[in-house]
Amino acid sequence: MGTLILAVTSLFLYSVGTALQALHFRGRVQSNLAITTLIGVLALTSHGLLIGQTLHQSGGFDLSFFKSSMLISWLIVLLLLGLNLKKPVQSLFLGVYPLAILTIILALVAHGPSRLVSDQSYGMLSHVALSVTAYSLFSLAAIQAVLLYVQNRQLKHNYNSLLVRNLPPLQTMESLLFEMVWAGVVLLILAIVTGALFIEDLFAQDLAHKTVFSILSLMVFIALLIGRYTRGWRGITASRWTLAGCLLLMLAFYGSKFVLELVFHRGG
Repeated sequence: MGTLILAVTSLFLYSVGTALQALHFRGRVQSNLAITTLIGVLALTSHGLLIGQTLHQSGGFDLSFFKSSMLISWLIVLLLLGLNLKKPVQSLFLGVYPLAILTIILALVAHGPSRLVSDQSYGMLSHVALSVTAYSLFSLAAIQAVLLYVQNRQLKHNYNSLLVRNLPPLQTMESLLFEMVWAGVVLLILAIVTGALFIEDLFAQDLAHKTVFSILSLMVFIALLIGRYTRGWRGITASRWTLAGCLLLMLAFYGSKFVLELVFHRGG
């Protein structure tokens, strides 16, 4: 199937999914798990096929800025669809589907130098897989943290907005956030460990920025978890720490890629 057809199909399905979630959010239609899952799976399938056609090249995978962003958005949708089967995370679709649409468009229209990872470098591929999965999970945690922050602020001011009425109870929102952070920390530790094992010089010039900010991010998330169980951190405090850690992780991944590829035009 052609790249353009897959792209248009993905964009259409994500747009339909966004519209349905918006209508549900405003109380115009009832939520239906089967329809939500079906649309999401169809969009995910065409999105995945598109990734296969654009990322895979002769001898390896192109993980340049825009193409890796499209891969991460695919993983975010995949994780969210899985979580939605068991957890009340439907409100996150309103942020995730437009993000997927944006990354697909940018991957097709924007151009930059390629960063090729050999398909024979299994150690490096395992590091990349763990890294992008951790980034994807923490991206979901960031959206969850924003919603939790807004929910806390509005409840404290007795403001019964449309957002508050659509979100799960505060305790459930906090529990979901910390579950995401726990899983993300485990994946991030594994990503850093595999990087240390399979990358010859983890603090090489092109990787120093990424390594330092990834470790700083991990320290913030670990501090958050310790604070949760020793000092009872929750609500706005938990949201702020989560967003701080996610910002550092974003600087580690997107910051280094942006500077190297789009400023200095350096591929790999």
